[in-house]
Amino acid sequence: MTGDTSPFDADWLAAMRKVLQTFREQQRKDGEGPYTFQRLTSWATDGVPMGGYGYPTKKVGLIHSMFRPSDDATIYPFLIPSNLFALSSLRNLRVLLQTLGVGKELDGPAFALETDLVNALNEQAVVTHPVFGEVFAYEADGFGNHTLMDDANVPSLFALPYLQSLHFTGDLSVLNIDKRGYTVYQNTRRLLWSEANPFFFSGSAGEGIGGPHAGLNMIWPISIIIRGLTSHDSQEIVACLKQLQHCHAGTGFMHESFHKDDASKYTRKWFAWANTLFGELVLKTYRQSPALLS
Repeated sequence: MTGDTSPFDADWLAAMRKVLQTFREQQRKDGEGPYTFQRLTSWATDGVPMGGYGYPTKKVGLIHSMFRPSDDATIYPFLIPSNLFALSSLRNLRVLLQTLGVGKELDGPAFALETDLVNALNEQAVVTHPVFGEVFAYEADGFGNHTLMDDANVPSLFALPYLQSLHFTGDLSVLNIDKRGYTVYQNTRRLLWSEANPFFFSGSAGEGIGGPHAGLNMIWPISIIIRGLTSHDSQEIVACLKQLQHCHAGTGFMHESFHKDDASKYTRKWFAWANTLFGELVLKTYRQSPALLS
C-alpha cells in the first residue's frame, strides 16, 4: 500500500529461507525432523504424544502442526486451516520475490512447496458431512481420519476468507478446488455455527465458537469478530456488532472468552488479539457500510 520496500532486506530474506526450511522439514518426507515437544503436565492439550512428534501421519505433502493457534495440541497433525494459510503465504512470498527482484533462488523451492500443498489439500481437506454436504475438515492425518470442528483462534476454518484477503488475489481461488471452493466454505460455515461443531456454544449472553483452551461453554469474541469480518450480510454484521457491544461485562474491552450465559464470567480482561481484530471490524464496517454503525 505504501510502496516502501525497505523492510524486505537481507534479514527478511534470511527469515524467508528459514520459513521454507521449516515448512519442508515439517512435511517430514525425509524423516521425523528436528522438532519435538514434551513436558510434564496434567493437561492433555499441553503436551504432544508419541515421543513429542504427535500421532502418526501418512506423509502426503501437508505440513505438520503440533499445536493449534490456541496453543492446544492438535489431535491429527495436519491442521487444514494452517496449511491453507501456508499456501496463501507461499504465493504471497513468490509475488514479493518476483516484484522486488530478489531471492530468485527461493522461488523454485516455494513453488515446489505450493504444488505439494495444492495436491495434498485437494485430496485431504474436503470431506462429506451427512447433513451439510462437502465441508472442510479441521484436521487430518493422511490415513483418512479427520476432525470436524473449528477453534475460535485464527487460522481457523471460519476465517478462511479473512486469511485469503491477505493474499493479493483476495479470493478463495487459493484453495484450488475450482468452483467447489465457495460452496464448500459456505457449507462449512453453516456447520461451524451450529451444534454440529462441538465447540459452538449458544446461551443467554451470546453465541459463538470457543475451543478446549478456555473450556466448555466459553465463547471467544474472536469468533464473533471473524464472523463479522467474513460476512457480506448486513444483518449478520449488525448482529455481530451488537453482540460484541454487550459481551464485555462493562470493561470496554474484548476478552479472551466469556460464558455463554453470563458475560461477567470471562478470561483475560485485556486480550490484545481480540481488541485489535475488533478495531479492524469497526474500521472495515466504517469504510464499507458506515450506516451499520448507527
